[in-house]
Amino acid sequence: MNDSAIIQDFIHYLKFEKHFSAHTAKCYEADLVQYCDFLNAQPQTDQDNPNPWASDPAAVATQTQTQTQTDLDTRLLAADATTIRRFMAELNTRSYCRSTTARKLATVRSFYKFLVKRNRVSSNPASNIKTPKQEKKLPKFLEYDQVQRLLDTPPAHTWLGSRDRAMMEVLYSTGMRVSELVALNLEDVDFLGEVIHVRGKGKKERISPIGLTALQNIQNYLEFRSRRMANDSTFDSKVLFANKNGQRLSARSVRRKMDKYLIEAGLEPGISPHTLRHSFATHMLNNGADLRSVQELLGHQSLSTTQIYTHITTSRMQEQYENAHPLEVNPTA
Repeated sequence: MNDSAIIQDFIHYLKFEKHFSAHTAKCYEADLVQYCDFLNAQPQTDQDNPNPWASDPAAVATQTQTQTQTDLDTRLLAADATTIRRFMAELNTRSYCRSTTARKLATVRSFYKFLVKRNRVSSNPASNIKTPKQEKKLPKFLEYDQVQRLLDTPPAHTWLGSRDRAMMEVLYSTGMRVSELVALNLEDVDFLGEVIHVRGKGKKERISPIGLTALQNIQNYLEFRSRRMANDSTFDSKVLFANKNGQRLSARSVRRKMDKYLIEAGLEPGISPHTLRHSFATHMLNNGADLRSVQELLGHQSLSTTQIYTHITTSRMQEQYENAHPLEVNPTA
């Protein structure tokens, strides 16, 4: 439970000023609740927390909640770099992976950055604490033939099958996130201009080119959708990808559908819809697209985020070279 007014202000800031999704804001809040639990577990003397109403049990119950909230906010504001390091040490004892520990530190760092901006603290106690070194993991991606097998799996002659095929075609053709896919409205698709209007993270918008095959699959789906909509007055005509009840499809439903088609296509079930985004970026770079263009198409704020895909293509090229020249001898040896 979050008893801190300061953290509530921070979560409000994330949602309504930074325009973070409800899911992302909830993750930030969960990390900060854990940080608060750590602070509350630290020793506190009676002198630090006097209770003048202790002789009146009836008054204690009323006063406890307010005092708890005030105490916690006081501890949050008083935390220094040593406190943050102790919190990091506590996380290490729980055997979290490095990426999880790094995320929790980033949350605490963002929280204190907010407090500095609001003049609640003079400096960020987490700013100079080193982020744990991350394991280098390259994103998974599908080969061209694997993508084609997956995209050909949903039946194009049914209402839900045509929707699922169009849905996966759009993911691969544009490289958009699943959250962006389910947020699409019918008006976002420009069939004539062959582009699609995408609302990304932080309400940032971009125009993304979309392939002809994807557009044709959307058109096929829309024919089934129109017939389905004609028989259902509750159907939401605004949304592009609707569920069987005619309402906006959820990201979780997209994942469930893709799991089903991965099995049918004989592909690894653990692959996520995000893998199509990784595949899009990797294939773009393999075909000569420049890094800056791929960054814009993916909606990445930082070029360094996109650079991970150059490691994939380099690794892939090296593997192909070694397979082509298995007996190659170093001429300088």
